[in-house]
Amino acid sequence: MKILLLGKNGQVGWELQRALQPLGDVLALDRQTHPTLGLSGDLCDFDQISQVFEQYQPNVVVNATAYTAVDKAETEQEQANLVNHLAVEHLAMQAKKYNTLLVHYSTDYVFSGQGTTPWSETDTTAPNNVYGQSKRAGEMVLEQSGVNFLNFRTSWVYGTHGHNFIKTMLKLAQVKEELSIISDQIGAPTSAALIADITAQAIRYYVLNPSLQKTLHGHYHLAPQGETSWFDYAQFVFSTAINLGATHTLKNVYAIATEAYPTPAARPLNSRLNTKKLTTQFKIHLPNWQQGVAHTLGEILS
Repeated sequence: MKILLLGKNGQVGWELQRALQPLGDVLALDRQTHPTLGLSGDLCDFDQISQVFEQYQPNVVVNATAYTAVDKAETEQEQANLVNHLAVEHLAMQAKKYNTLLVHYSTDYVFSGQGTTPWSETDTTAPNNVYGQSKRAGEMVLEQSGVNFLNFRTSWVYGTHGHNFIKTMLKLAQVKEELSIISDQIGAPTSAALIADITAQAIRYYVLNPSLQKTLHGHYHLAPQGETSWFDYAQFVFSTAINLGATHTLKNVYAIATEAYPTPAARPLNSRLNTKKLTTQFKIHLPNWQQGVAHTLGEILS
């Protein structure tokens, strides 16, 4: 099996380089020119992407490239739309042309963020910021293109590689005595390693079950079991870090409401994702969110 991985140096892409290796020949690209291929994996360079498909002719393409700067997207609408929508449209066209399975990643931000019920794949989408709108537009081109696709919607992504909430909390705990953290946004912290491992399992299951492939195409919600707030998530990070031997200067951590911390882009209060479809269709078991956070903290602090 020939697998094309785009966005190899992002949080999820970094883990995918590891997780996909046992499945076959993996060509992992980023925006730099590949030394052997002489081409880059810059998703926004449509000509380069077309040439990569022509030369490599992958069986599976995994797109871990995305514009994820939620607040910046409010003023960089064209760039967010280019990466998350138009480039995905071109990618889908190429994947359909070569009969390639396209694996893509999206977000809970495609929903309104209201209520308390975990979002299901069949719920109505209603993004309330530019980032969410651009990601939903990307999903819609997948739906309309006729390409064979698996789209994993996930939330609160973190990992040992790249910038994320855990690393921010650890840094702040070294220099601050007091922190105020939002307590009314609820979701499940999802590790890049889990996303990569589930992706690899899903691809393997898909390839080994050709008779089921048509029923497997579509959207899936990918998050660990359980739920928490940013405030409780931070508290878990601080206490686990101390147990692992870290020290910090924090004396008080305060819980605040979303309205007390205004941001350029509206944030969802409800980021819960119902993962029943994923676990049922691919016969997968998901761990509790605390497991992944503790494991990642151990890696970062070591």
